[in-house]
Amino acid sequence: MSTATETAAPATGAARADSAARRAEAIRLWFQPVVAALLVAAMLTWVAVGNFDEIEVQTANFPAIGRLTLEHIELSLMITVIVLLVAVPLGTALTRRWGKPVAPLFLAIANIGQAAPSIGVLVLFYLAVYEAGWSGFWISVLPIAFYALLPVLRNTILGIESVEPALIEAGRGIGMSRPVVLARLELPLAMPFILAGLRTALVLAVGSATLATFVGGGGLGEMIDTGYKLSRTPVLVIGAVLAMALALLIDWLGGLAERWIGPKGLR
Repeated sequence: MSTATETAAPATGAARADSAARRAEAIRLWFQPVVAALLVAAMLTWVAVGNFDEIEVQTANFPAIGRLTLEHIELSLMITVIVLLVAVPLGTALTRRWGKPVAPLFLAIANIGQAAPSIGVLVLFYLAVYEAGWSGFWISVLPIAFYALLPVLRNTILGIESVEPALIEAGRGIGMSRPVVLARLELPLAMPFILAGLRTALVLAVGSATLATFVGGGGLGEMIDTGYKLSRTPVLVIGAVLAMALALLIDWLGGLAERWIGPKGLR
C-alpha cells in the first residue's frame, strides 16, 4: 500500500510540474504580442487624438507612420534574407573536413563585425561606397547584415557539430551520400540552433535598422532623428515606441519559429 502511494506521489508531482511549465510557456508565448499590440494601439491613439503642433502633425501622421514602418520591415527582411543566404551555407561549409581549418578565421571576421559599434560599421561602409552612387537602402542593408551575421553563423556550426557521429555513420551505413546525410540528418537536427541564432539576428536587424536614417535608408529611425533634431518629444517617443514594438513582435515570431519548425521529436 505504501509503495503504491509513494509511486503515485512522484507521478502527481511530475504532472503538476508539467502543467505549470505549460502555463508558463503559454504566458511567455502570448505576453510579447499583447505588449506589442498595446504599445502600437497606444501610439496610434495618441496620433489620432493628441494635441500636436503643426510640425508634429506633418511628421507624426498615419501615412508617414505607415510608410516608415513599411520601410523598416523591408530593411529588416532583406537583412534577414542576406544573413540566411550567407551564414547557413558558410557555416555548413566550415563544418566540413576541408573547411574546419579556416573556421576560426571566418568566425573572427564575423565577431569583428558584431563587436564594432553598428553605427561605426554603417558609416564606414557609407564612406567606402559614397562615390559609387549606391542607394540608401543597400548602404544600410549590407553593413547591418554583416553586423547580424555572427549569431546564425556560430549557431549553424554549433548545431551541425552537435549531431551525434553515430547518427552520421548510421546514415552512411545505409547508403546515404554525404550531401544526403547533410540534408536529411545534420541540417534538420541543427535547426533549433540555427533558429535560435536567427532569432537573435532578427532582433539585432530591427534595432540596428533604426540607424538607417543616417545614410538615407529610411525606417522608423527617421521619426526618432526628426523628433530629436526638432526638439519634438512626441515624434521621438512615437518612433521609438513603434520600433520597440516591432522588435518585440519580430522576437515573438522568432520564438514561434523555434517552437514549430524543425524535427518534431526535438520540439
